[in-house]
Amino acid sequence: MATTLAERVLEGDPRAIARAISLIEDEDPASADLVRRIFGRTGRAYLIGVTGPPGAGKSTLVDRLVGEIRSQTAERVGVIAVDPTSPFSGGAVLGDRLRMQAHAQDEGVFIRSMATRGHLGGLARATGDAALVLDAAGTEIIIIETVGVGQDEVDIIRTADVSIVTLVPGAGDEVQALKAGIMEIADIFVVNKADREGADRLVAAVEANLALHPYTGGEWRPPIVKTVATSGRGMSELAAAIAAFRAHSRDAQGARRKTRSEYRLRELVAQRFMAHLERDVLAPGELAAIVDRVAAREIDPYSAANDLLARAGLKAGRT
Repeated sequence: MATTLAERVLEGDPRAIARAISLIEDEDPASADLVRRIFGRTGRAYLIGVTGPPGAGKSTLVDRLVGEIRSQTAERVGVIAVDPTSPFSGGAVLGDRLRMQAHAQDEGVFIRSMATRGHLGGLARATGDAALVLDAAGTEIIIIETVGVGQDEVDIIRTADVSIVTLVPGAGDEVQALKAGIMEIADIFVVNKADREGADRLVAAVEANLALHPYTGGEWRPPIVKTVATSGRGMSELAAAIAAFRAHSRDAQGARRKTRSEYRLRELVAQRFMAHLERDVLAPGELAAIVDRVAAREIDPYSAANDLLARAGLKAGRT
């Protein structure tokens, strides 16, 4: 099944793309083989990350950005919208049925919602592999919209080629803009709903923080783009800012992608080691019992970790 599905993905079959992403999201054993078969045909898409606090209008912004890209170029666009997880079904609470309906008839746009399933950092665990599927299918631009959990959204910089931080006036974002985590992940700032009172104050707060960073000659200084996504105002300026960053960082793009590959590799090794530990080394429920001992202060977490490594046949660390 995986071979046939992989071939259909490489041909750009929308149904195959949707099926492949479902396998990945469900952590189906066949998904790993699928990624192996398509991986050599990836690495061509440009990934745009859109993050920011809840209520910033990210979905509307992405909707308008897709329209802007499609009107300017013939590039195919994929959207992965990471939504909160339903406590009942485990699926995405919002879902792509409620967003971006204007592009439903555009064969050059593929939109998929994914649930976080409790993963911190604003991204679903499977987001990176879902992007690989779209990449292999020939999608030139992939936009990843995060769930919107504030400062925990640092994962986006490990996933995207350009990170857009969306802020909105009147929601305390003047304070949010002062936080180092938000300042450090942004390649482009968007002040959305710029027709609201306080937009200029928010822009000034971001500018003041950017002024604290000693940008050297040739170093990218994140621009601040004011938008009103509901009307489309500022979208051409945002598309221009993305194009400018892409051109500026072309030489450094390989380094960012190398960092992304290292992060993903470390994540996979950690996941597989823990699965091996629970499945092949420990007795059922034993890990939970060790966690209980740590919580009860009967053993410290460093000693517990060293013991687990030793049980797995690995040399314990120096800590």
